[in-house]
Amino acid sequence: MTAQFAPTGAPHPAARTVLISGAGVAGPALAHRLARHGLRPTVVELATALRPGGQAVDFRGGAQFHVLRRMGVLDALHRVRTGGSPMTFVDARGRRLLHLPAEFAGGDLEVLRGDLSRILYEASLAAGAEYVFGDSLTSLTETATGVDVTFRHARPRSFDLVIGADGLHSNVRRLAFGPDSDHVTHLGHYAATWSLPDHVGLDLRPGAGSIGRNAPGRLASLAADRAEPARARAFLVFASPELAYDRQDPEAHKQLLRRAFADLPWKVDRLLDSLDTADDLYFDSISRADVPAWSAGRIALLGDAACGATIGGMGTGTAVLGAYVLAGELSRSPGGHRAAFTRYESLLRGYARDRQKGGARTGRFLAPSSRLGLRLRNTALSRPRILARMLEAAKDATPLALPDYPDQPVNSRSQQAS
Repeated sequence: MTAQFAPTGAPHPAARTVLISGAGVAGPALAHRLARHGLRPTVVELATALRPGGQAVDFRGGAQFHVLRRMGVLDALHRVRTGGSPMTFVDARGRRLLHLPAEFAGGDLEVLRGDLSRILYEASLAAGAEYVFGDSLTSLTETATGVDVTFRHARPRSFDLVIGADGLHSNVRRLAFGPDSDHVTHLGHYAATWSLPDHVGLDLRPGAGSIGRNAPGRLASLAADRAEPARARAFLVFASPELAYDRQDPEAHKQLLRRAFADLPWKVDRLLDSLDTADDLYFDSISRADVPAWSAGRIALLGDAACGATIGGMGTGTAVLGAYVLAGELSRSPGGHRAAFTRYESLLRGYARDRQKGGARTGRFLAPSSRLGLRLRNTALSRPRILARMLEAAKDATPLALPDYPDQPVNSRSQQAS
C-alpha cells in the first residue's frame, strides 16, 4: 500500500473529508473537483498503481467539453488524442466486408483510457488530493457525524462522506446498497481485451484502427497498440447467457475465451495462444447498472457504479460530468449533503439514462447473432447515406444546462492551509 500527497494547495484541515473508492476515471475527476472546492478527498484504489493503456474512450457534446475546459485538462487531452478508431471487418480470407471511419466510434475527442486516467490523476494531485493504492474498503458504518470505514490493509478511518466511483461492479455499492444481482443487468454478451506482441500477420499501423473477423454471435479483432508500437491489442466479443465464474481469476477468463472462440478461423488461434502470457487481460460482461437511488445517507455513487453500461453507454463522459456536478453541489451545501446528493442525481439521471441505451445495442452490433444479421449490418453500413445518418445519430446533441460552480480561489486555500 502506498500513499501520495499533493505538496501544495491542501484545503483547511477542518474542511469536509471525502473518501472516494476507485482511481479509474470518475474517482480522480471527482477528487480534482472536490479539492478545487476546498474539500479534502482521499482516493483508495485496489490496484497497486494506475492502470496504463486500455481501450479508447471518447467525449461528445458541448457539456462534456465545457467541463473538461473548466477542469483545465482539455489541452492535455488534445495532445494525446488518438484521432479516432476506424473499424474494418473482413472475411476468413482477409477480404474487406465493411469499413467504418474513425468518427463512427471515436466521438469528438478520443483518448486512451490510461492517458485520461493519468491526466486526471496528476491534476487531482496538484489540487491537493490524497491517494492510497493497493487497498480496498471492507466495511462502511454510518454514524451521526460521518462514516466509519475499515480497510483490507490500512487502519480504520472516519470520513464525512464516502463516494463509490469504483465501476460497474462497485465495492461501495455492494457494501451500502446490496449485491450486483440487485443492480446489474446482463445484456447478452461478454467482451475481452489484452495486449500481445505484433506478430499475428496483419498490416497493423497506428491510427489505422482495428481489423476484425465475425461469426454469428462472435467478433475477434486486432489493432495496433498506440502506446507501444511493437505490440497489438486484441478485442473479442461473444454472445452468451450470464455465466458463473470468478471475476478475480484471470485463468478462468482465459478458459472461457478459448472455449468461445476455439473453432473460429482467420487469426484467432494466434490471439488465443497469446493469452498464455497476457498479464493485462480485461474480461467482463456487457452489462448495465440500474440503481433506484444514487445515494443513501452519507454514501453516494458516481459514474459506472451508479449508471454504467460496459461498452457503448458513453460512460466516460457521463462520469466526468457527474464528478463536476457532484463536487459542485457539495461545495454549495456546506452542511447539507442530502440536498447536494439529491440535486446531483436530479441533474444527471435523465442524461445518464439516455446515454446508457447504447450499451444494449453494442453487443448486437459488434457480434450479430446470425449470418443474416451480419449481412444486413455490412450491407446497410456500406451505403453512404445510411452511414451518414448513423454518424449524425452518434453525436451527443442532448442539451444539458450545467450550473456554474466557482472554484475556491487558490490564495484562499493557501491561506487556510498555512
